[in-house]
Amino acid sequence: AARPALCPPAGSHTMSAAEDAEWLRWVTKQFESIAGEDKEIDLEEFKTALQVKESFFAERFFALFDSDRSGTISLEELLEALSLLVHGNETDKLRFLFQVYDVDGKKMKNRLISFGALRRIGAPALTRRGTRWPRAGSGSIDPDELRVVLRWCLRESAIALPEERLADLTLALFEAADKDHSGSITFEELREELEGFPEVMENLTISAASWLKPPQTTQRSCRPRYLTWAYWHNHRSKLAFLGGYAILNLLLFALAALRHAGLGGWVAVARGCGQCLNFNCTFLAVLMLRRCLTWLRATPIAKVLPLDQHVVFHQLVGYVVLALAAVHTGAHVTNFSRLARQDGRHALTEYLLSARPGVGGLGGTASQTGLALLGLLAAMLAFSSPCVRRSGHFEVFYWTHLSYIFVWTLLILHGPHFWKWFVVPGCLFVLEKAVGLAWRRAGGVRIVEVNLLPSKVTHLVIERPQFFHYKPGDYVYLNIPAIATYEWHPFTISSAPEQQETLWLHIRSLGQWTNKLYEYFQQPELPSPESKPLSRSLKEKRCRRWAQVGVSTGLGETHRLCSIKCYIDGPYGTPTRRIFTSEHAVLIGAGIGITPFASILQSIMYRYRRRKQSCPSCHHSWCENLQDEEMTLRKVDFIWINRDQKHFEWFISLLTKLEMEQAEQEPGGRFLEMHMYMTSALSKNDMKAIGLQMALDLLATKEQRDSITGLRTRTQPGRPDWSKVFGKVAEEKKGKVQVFFCGSPALAKVIRAHCEHFGFCFFKENF
Repeated sequence: AARPALCPPAGSHTMSAAEDAEWLRWVTKQFESIAGEDKEIDLEEFKTALQVKESFFAERFFALFDSDRSGTISLEELLEALSLLVHGNETDKLRFLFQVYDVDGKKMKNRLISFGALRRIGAPALTRRGTRWPRAGSGSIDPDELRVVLRWCLRESAIALPEERLADLTLALFEAADKDHSGSITFEELREELEGFPEVMENLTISAASWLKPPQTTQRSCRPRYLTWAYWHNHRSKLAFLGGYAILNLLLFALAALRHAGLGGWVAVARGCGQCLNFNCTFLAVLMLRRCLTWLRATPIAKVLPLDQHVVFHQLVGYVVLALAAVHTGAHVTNFSRLARQDGRHALTEYLLSARPGVGGLGGTASQTGLALLGLLAAMLAFSSPCVRRSGHFEVFYWTHLSYIFVWTLLILHGPHFWKWFVVPGCLFVLEKAVGLAWRRAGGVRIVEVNLLPSKVTHLVIERPQFFHYKPGDYVYLNIPAIATYEWHPFTISSAPEQQETLWLHIRSLGQWTNKLYEYFQQPELPSPESKPLSRSLKEKRCRRWAQVGVSTGLGETHRLCSIKCYIDGPYGTPTRRIFTSEHAVLIGAGIGITPFASILQSIMYRYRRRKQSCPSCHHSWCENLQDEEMTLRKVDFIWINRDQKHFEWFISLLTKLEMEQAEQEPGGRFLEMHMYMTSALSKNDMKAIGLQMALDLLATKEQRDSITGLRTRTQPGRPDWSKVFGKVAEEKKGKVQVFFCGSPALAKVIRAHCEHFGFCFFKENF
């Protein structure tokens, strides 16, 4: 979450009397909790409270707040300083900023602020004596001072740049601000330069800790989100499907219960649940027919059914099955208990554990098979929970889930009519498994290259099977016997379908298997028990392939050639297949969530290249209209959000190539716009980053490339303001907007809410 600001909302320079009183109470309360018995805050306590990454800015702020130079800050000193920053106008805030940057301390000037000035900014309770900013420095900023401050700004924003780039940033900012070429920057020159950045001055803050600002009360809508028209409109297919599913279950239950009502209430309940179990246990298999679902994505049915949610529905139906099985078993046990009391000759255990003709099931074994089924279903549900699958115990989930074979076998023995429900889906399921097994074990394929990227990302280059056809954004299941013999894990294909010889997978090390994969390829020498020579065509084209997409071919420590056997199962479709049939697509990737979009962006690049035409006479080149029956896109906005600078290194070479392609084939074109965000970097209106962000803007304008990524697209600090981002998208009116997201569930929830507000369709990548 973003750090709380030390100011009122953007665009307002004064607080109301009630807000001011509340703010003062909170500051006083939190000050007392930090200061302790001495009622003073020293430098270390100030650093902790301010939550700055580096001590430089904490020390500068502390020196300016400590007006009596006692080495500690009293509550009165803190309130005076904060009131000036919170209630003050642009000049007051700029004066403070200037003194933060003026660090040489050659001349200790005290700039007095009059009683009238404090009354003007709305702080009469704190103006009994003159307020002054101490330790003002020399009154001007020279290049060395600016370089020191920018170096600390880089550290505060977790940006690593070589000294040469720091010198370039210093020079760019200094030349722009030193209007009179005197060799130093005065306060007036700094203010004049900042006037060119109105969005910065609108809300200039220190970005202090939460204890310096009371928590904002969130205004909740009078109507729950689930009752809004936007929610129902954006989830209409899912809600309609769930409604139909619920109605069908109620109908099946009612018909079966009414048919057996004469046998007693408990028998009617058991029969009703049993009929629902016939349907739901079959439906569980239907929801995992991945090949059939992938085929359905290419049909008009995909616009009606929520195929993207098939895994979520599979989990939901699993819970429903366990609940129905528990009620079904409980009703039968209650009925058996009644029968045991009536005849007085047989105990309840005999009804449950002994085969009795006429009870049901093959040979009267309904009770025994039913109890076994309930135990298997409970075990499958327990060991498929996220805490088991993601805690390094995937094998437990895998092997317990294989018991579905015994579940279906017992269901056929238990229920006399289950086979009628299961025959068609069961045959399809067996056929899919047979095709998958044949495909998986048909010799396998080879991992021919490995690149270990920053932030523990493993880039695998795999031989592409001869008849392997897929769409951009599809995923495969990968098995590497050298890592784990029986484990299959899904990963998105990050290469474009037009790339014929190889497949790319980018795998982030987040769990036990992925960490073992990264560590395996870190070994000095890889074991190769089944070494197989690569085909000559692959050898010849491999380096050319890397060069074509803009990836370095240098054999450094993180890059190696190999020949490791692996197996793939797929491809399987995802929501991103809809992108090419959209009108205005917004692609949002967070971290490694860029992988499906890497494939899509490369595919766009190949289509650009294929449509490029040239006049034989004048050699003028142009790109034909991109729209066709397979691609109706008018505009693409690509948004990539990363935590820090290193994460951008995964696909920078690809994005650079893509920028060059668009600049060459569509000069000045805006078909594809890229937006980069670095969340660890402080925003432009933060006093600890304003100079750095101004310098980065100036240098990017001068060199036509970003200093952080090397792209032409400027990397924005902080997190996206989704209201502004989607507002701009809506204003462009390029057609129906569809938002595709791949990343963390928490961010997906935020983006989904904004999409509902703007009426955009939202799709999230799910495995």
